[in-house]
Amino acid sequence: MELSPVFYFREAEDKERLKKWRDELRAQGRKLVFTNGVFDILHAGHVTYLAKARSMGDVLLIGLNSDVSTRSIKGPKRPLQHEEDRATLLAGLKMCDAVAVFDQDTPFDLIEHIIPDVLVKGGDYTIDTIVGRETVERNGGVVLPLAFVEGRSTSGIVERIIERYGK
Repeated sequence: MELSPVFYFREAEDKERLKKWRDELRAQGRKLVFTNGVFDILHAGHVTYLAKARSMGDVLLIGLNSDVSTRSIKGPKRPLQHEEDRATLLAGLKMCDAVAVFDQDTPFDLIEHIIPDVLVKGGDYTIDTIVGRETVERNGGVVLPLAFVEGRSTSGIVERIIERYGK
């Protein structure tokens, strides 16, 4: 099985490859859906969410917070898995067409670079708090929050592990 491409948005050659990839999609008239997150412990909630996101267009690009970015927003104990491992897991999902790893706290620069047709975030965001909304809407795109799968979260899994196996 061939994995989806992984772009490291911090590297100039990957930024160029990503831009070329996006331009090819536009030329083919394919609708690009973008979402992002840490995806530290991949679980059923993630997979369900990503499948819903993918169904909103022709191609799904997942923005992945790098290890540096994850530590900045989640604290020094995260991520639990290295960015290369998280990217490989996401790239192996059938609904994923590409992964872009970014170092910033938000995917704003990445969104500005690719200008997706559809921008999707989880249900803990409102339309007004989704980073990149203005860029996508200004370019004729759609921005949507998607509901979470109840009872499925990385934090919940970590809590159960601690509860069952101690500190």
